[in-house]
Amino acid sequence: MQALLHIGRRAGQIAITVLLVAVLTFALMRLLPGDPAVVLLGDRATEATIAQLHRQMGLDQPILVQFWRYLTHLATLQLGDSLTMRIPVASLLAERLPVTLGLTGYALVLALLMAVPLSLIAALRQGSAVDALIQIASQIGLSTPVFYLGLLLLITFAANLHWFPVGGISDGLLANIRALFLPAFTLALSLAALLMRNLRASLIEVLQAEFVAFARAKGLPRSLLLFRHVLRNALVSTLTLLGIRISGLIGGAVITETVFAIPGVGRLMIDSIFARDYAVVQGALLVIAVMVSLVFLITDALGAMLDPWVDA
Repeated sequence: MQALLHIGRRAGQIAITVLLVAVLTFALMRLLPGDPAVVLLGDRATEATIAQLHRQMGLDQPILVQFWRYLTHLATLQLGDSLTMRIPVASLLAERLPVTLGLTGYALVLALLMAVPLSLIAALRQGSAVDALIQIASQIGLSTPVFYLGLLLLITFAANLHWFPVGGISDGLLANIRALFLPAFTLALSLAALLMRNLRASLIEVLQAEFVAFARAKGLPRSLLLFRHVLRNALVSTLTLLGIRISGLIGGAVITETVFAIPGVGRLMIDSIFARDYAVVQGALLVIAVMVSLVFLITDALGAMLDPWVDA
């Protein structure tokens, strides 16, 4: 019951957060320099065509009227039409969102596959050369910028060695796994490095706990002790950190999709910002906010399952 109340309270906080993001997105888009009608029509646009586009975009109305219309459309999930591509924003996001979700999920799996076993090895061999090597590797991963790492991997393994495609996505699951490996690895490296450091510290702390010594004295098998008791207790704090960092993972997808020319929500948002396509930018930011909020809710739920004494 405590866990359910905790999750319900988090869900209410997430709803308020998404609403605030919607309001801030509307305000920030209006603060961008330049007239979106002039950007879309070009320097040769006449005053009549600019005024016509202003009416079409609703920019000729007072700001409060624009804001109210924006909120009412948002309440009915009407995100409007893209001015540059002439298609509904919802359809555009539905087409691009699976690519971003696939890339983010792929990166998360790679990060966990690197972080969990390496953290366990480092904790069990604390103070050894292997432990020092793993910590050095994690420090390199934390200190390397995402855009620099992406360009380095792109030049080395795609342009020079031709092991992976230079960019874009392919048809079919296996082809996409290969095509998205470099951008996913680019995103995963910094996340895996951070998780390794946190999980290693948590594992060392749990290994020194009294209940672990008691379990060893009872003759509990080593594998059962490590995975059922030590790793489960150490994952509670790491899971919270993971939920926070996944938001950074989604944000990093914006840069990675641009570097690797991946047609996801992040690249769509960057292109729409330069084109002053208000409807697409607002829709993309809301989708990203909802994705991050859902990640927080899921990690809270998993944390409540691992720790039944979670504070409600």
